[in-house]
Amino acid sequence: MSLISDWKPRRLVWIPLAAAAALAAAGCSSGLSSVASTSGVTGSAFVIGTDAPLASVTSFVVQVKSVDAVDASGNSVSLLSGSPTVDFARYNGLQTLLDMNDVPVGTYTSVNITLGSSATIGYLATGSGAPTIQTEAATLTTTNVTVNLANPLVIAKASAPAGLRVDFDLRKSIAVDTSGNITGTVNPTFNIKTVGEGDSDAHIDEFTAGIVSVDAAAQSFVMQGPHGEQFTVKVDGQTAWDNNESISDLTTNSIVQVSGELDKADQTFDADEVAIISQHGFYATGQVTYVTPASGAATSFDLYVRSLMPTNTGITLGQIATVNLTGSEKFLVFRMHNTLTQFAFNSSTMIPGQTVAIGGSASGAANAGAVSVTRVSLRDWGFNGTVVAGSVNSSQGTFQMKVNGFAGVLIPETVTVWVDSSSEYRDGLGDLAEIGANTNVRVVGLLLRDPTSGNVVLLAHYVDQLD
Repeated sequence: MSLISDWKPRRLVWIPLAAAAALAAAGCSSGLSSVASTSGVTGSAFVIGTDAPLASVTSFVVQVKSVDAVDASGNSVSLLSGSPTVDFARYNGLQTLLDMNDVPVGTYTSVNITLGSSATIGYLATGSGAPTIQTEAATLTTTNVTVNLANPLVIAKASAPAGLRVDFDLRKSIAVDTSGNITGTVNPTFNIKTVGEGDSDAHIDEFTAGIVSVDAAAQSFVMQGPHGEQFTVKVDGQTAWDNNESISDLTTNSIVQVSGELDKADQTFDADEVAIISQHGFYATGQVTYVTPASGAATSFDLYVRSLMPTNTGITLGQIATVNLTGSEKFLVFRMHNTLTQFAFNSSTMIPGQTVAIGGSASGAANAGAVSVTRVSLRDWGFNGTVVAGSVNSSQGTFQMKVNGFAGVLIPETVTVWVDSSSEYRDGLGDLAEIGANTNVRVVGLLLRDPTSGNVVLLAHYVDQLD
């Protein structure tokens, strides 16, 4: 069992994936590589991605054919190597390091994105039993989108990495009819802004990868990212290790999730938190869609799989896997920094809507209908919703919201949001008192069941105001 205690400030990252952009890629098929300028002078850049959800939509998958940064003279440079297939619904309010490369130095004033002509939309079908995933073909109104940058992207030699935050807005992109049904038409809508040195958006909340090597004496280890590039991660006495583990517990079979920042001097990764999510070379992550039984200690749960390593097991990205529980699993919470110690995560507090990572042996994932694991880790997620009128309680540090989007299908009841002095407010909000009735917000945090009342609660790391 993992208790939520000692909440320290943690900034939530969008998706730095320096220079060559796979955007919010899940299961991308192409690697990323450096892009050389004609002068041979390059600097470091990263791309950050997220999405705003649409009710019941679990995925929007399309090929990204090119991503180009364009300067004021119309000269362009490619930020993308290959043509990866991307699931733009993978992230909501989260920032994850995907890759780091060099691009030509220069000042870029716009970004042009070209998509493939075919795409699919996945959505959650609910009924009397466990939800299922359905897909349908999508029709794009355009395959080429250009966004002018309010602040130019400046890439300089031997300077701290600079980058872009790319927000694909599912809610505005995927058309629905008057009854709220998906029509299949997609008008790709991107919001893009630059991220510079010192910006909170440059912090990496969760980067998950396998261990290549460990140097305990130097307090560092090497991880291999999703596109094959290796990253050196440095830890020190200030680094928090979940589950009371340490660098001595790492092996080449370990898969870890880290948070921290890119070092400005040598572009290594300075970790402020490390969690071992698997010691046996396999992990998957996604959203819980169904729990059996509905109350008491769970014996199994259904997981909509958004990320997977390795990809050659019986589990499939974008589909649902059933995870069996024996009672011997370790239950952990990544970034469990909170003063609300009454809340816990274990088999009795699992609920649909939670985002979790599972870890174990790849042989235990050969059958998607009967997956066995050794670890289950609760993770942050961005929950969009509408604030309930009259629910803001500044003295208690709570408000209530009706969750919308994909998670809202899984969480039909009103959720109580708990904030702390370390919670951060973004995109127009300054504090809890500024949250008005019927405000559209995104709360990024941990979804849990109150063990006393049985009600669903959300422990907020971030509260964002939405359009």
